Amino acid sequence: MLTITFITMFVLLALGFPMMVPLLAASLMLLFLVLDMNNVGLLMGQMISGVRSWALAAVPLFIFAADLMTRGHTANRLLDLVQSFVGHLRGGLPITTAASCTLFGAVSGSTQATVVAMGGPMRPKLLEKGYSDSFTLALIINASDIALLIPPSIGMIIYGVVSGASIGDLFIAGILPGFLLLVLFSIYCWIGSIRMGIEPEPRANWSARWTAAKKAILPLGFPVVVVGGIYGGFFSPTEAAAIAVLYALVLEIVILRAVKLRELWDVALSTGLITAVVFILVAAGTAFTYVISFAGIPQAILDPVIATIGDNPTMVLGLIAISFFIGCMFVDPIVVILILTPLFMPAVNAAGLDPVHVGVIVTLQAAIGSATPPFGCDIFTAMAVFRRPYFDVIRGTPPFILILLCATVILILFPQISLWLPSLAN
Repeated sequence: MLTITFITMFVLLALGFPMMVPLLAASLMLLFLVLDMNNVGLLMGQMISGVRSWALAAVPLFIFAADLMTRGHTANRLLDLVQSFVGHLRGGLPITTAASCTLFGAVSGSTQATVVAMGGPMRPKLLEKGYSDSFTLALIINASDIALLIPPSIGMIIYGVVSGASIGDLFIAGILPGFLLLVLFSIYCWIGSIRMGIEPEPRANWSARWTAAKKAILPLGFPVVVVGGIYGGFFSPTEAAAIAVLYALVLEIVILRAVKLRELWDVALSTGLITAVVFILVAAGTAFTYVISFAGIPQAILDPVIATIGDNPTMVLGLIAISFFIGCMFVDPIVVILILTPLFMPAVNAAGLDPVHVGVIVTLQAAIGSATPPFGCDIFTAMAVFRRPYFDVIRGTPPFILILLCATVILILFPQISLWLPSLAN
């Protein structure tokens, strides 16, 4: 039964069907052939319930805000600010790229938007300085993954909806792990620049730094408004997404005048298309999770493993990390979060784990999967944006993936890195 299900999904994926088709086809096959239930309405009901959560309304709003800022001046202003302070260090340009991706992640919540916004201006500078294209592309797509940890994070919203964990707590829990990744990437960039013999840029004077800081004040206000508003009790995470759209509209159209009113139609159309894909995946993933759970497939696979490792928190977290990492290598991270999260929640509760800490681990694996062959979505975004072949894009990724896996181990062993800020905020 399980073998036939996975073969069906693999064949459909190999034939080029979008992910929603294998999910629904496998669900129908299990429903009719295994469960002997001729009731398509049951699947339809599960699909509708999957996208009914009010918290999911934040997803299109954050996508819309991110698209506005990608088209405007926000990305360049953040980049100029970082470069003025760290550009003179050894490895300053790649460190600037990683730090700018982190800051832009705090205003976009999207890895793909970060690849486009940060990769466009930084890749030519890195190549001109003498960095290899494989290193440059790998740095851009992996540093962009920090956007999934730094709030607002679309991946954390999906996890919060599925697990019932507080989305506000998830947002703030991702801040320190995100900066941990930035530090680890920066160390690697510093070592790499020494190994490649690349000299640093001239130091910016304080006048230039002050000018860059003034220009970046308003873009940096975006995460302050979102996170501060949630924890100040002014609005919920979903309402924060609406405030984010208003902030982006005022900033890019009224103050910076980087986006014209006539461009809003294109922004809205792009947001609608991306949202449709996300919501269809959520609906199909919910139906698939329901059917395989009803058929007892996850229990048959996980129960023996969980019985072996018991309720040891570290072992449970390790199993979760491995499962999500492997899943996200082959399937869209949103689908993996939707399918695996409900299956692991009993083990999480039995081990006494904090769902917020688990959410950080899960989101980090989704971030790794976004840039890991064979099907990382950031890889294909980079191929489209930079017009480079698949193997050129992935050639430099192994060291970054290793760094991300080391960060996973650190977060598993030291949960307070994730939980300290939420404990302070609460």
